[in-house]
Amino acid sequence: MARESFAIGNVRVRAGSSKEVELPITRLVTGGDVSLPVRVIHGREPGPTVWVNAAIHGDEVLGVEVIRRALAPLSAKTLRGTLLAVPVVNVLGFMTGDRYLPDRRDLNRSFPGSSRGSLASRIAHLFMTEVVSKCDVGIDLHTAADRRENLPQIRADLDDPRTRELAQAFGAPVMLHAKLRDGSLRQAARDRGAIVLLYEAGEVMRFDEQPIAVGVEGVRRVLTALDMIDPTPADLGEIVGATEPTPTPVEARGSGWVRARGTGILHLEVGLGEYVEVGRRLGGLSDTFGRRVRLVHADRAGIVIGLTRAPIVNAGDALFHIATPHVP
Repeated sequence: MARESFAIGNVRVRAGSSKEVELPITRLVTGGDVSLPVRVIHGREPGPTVWVNAAIHGDEVLGVEVIRRALAPLSAKTLRGTLLAVPVVNVLGFMTGDRYLPDRRDLNRSFPGSSRGSLASRIAHLFMTEVVSKCDVGIDLHTAADRRENLPQIRADLDDPRTRELAQAFGAPVMLHAKLRDGSLRQAARDRGAIVLLYEAGEVMRFDEQPIAVGVEGVRRVLTALDMIDPTPADLGEIVGATEPTPTPVEARGSGWVRARGTGILHLEVGLGEYVEVGRRLGGLSDTFGRRVRLVHADRAGIVIGLTRAPIVNAGDALFHIATPHVP
């Protein structure tokens, strides 16, 4: 017996086919319509329903490329289950390269939203109604905030066995047990019963090849773990040219930022992915003539999963994000 068609908006997608759907959001003052773009790949065979999204923050463009590459080889004729791809959630912010919506609201603090609320609230409600409510698992793609860079990492509820299993399957260098944030997509989706992986990697407004590649392979590995696609050598960690399979992610149960204790021009002495001990020198602050005014040291042991790319810092600015590996 053939699978039923998949309903989204006012469209139905037949099993074994894919379709790009435009979900109406609002109308510009110029009269043009703004819609939420969704690509539906409705497999011929039954299986889970999964969404993958990017650009909830309009300047986080890296995930858009991850989705493009991850979807390229997929076919509705061989996919088991259904995949909903939403490359740009914050369409208005994406158009202007802005993290926020025109009213300066953060879309990722506006979930689950309301059909009668602010623009951010309405977009959140639309996404929850037409995408999240139909899915079992979601992958939310992000980058670091402005003038910061993140090591590829998965943030998720590692206390949930199935979530932990999928976080490990993704294969990012680090998986961090992260608390839920009020108003976030991850919290709202979890409240609806969905498993959510949040991928953090790279910088805003930049395509960086390494975090893109990790993201693409991670998405494919999760789809493989869910038995939606058949594994390829890359999905199994057998990367061409590599001497060893992809390592098991480092599990971290906590993290914190090392902050500047003075003002100056920052010179970094460690990079992303490096392990540091307590007291390790991470960098130094100099004045405009190059005189060293202060050193920056690690206040905890762990792996550097994020750092600032801003050379000019003030006292209190976050400089290095260090995650503490979990020891069972």
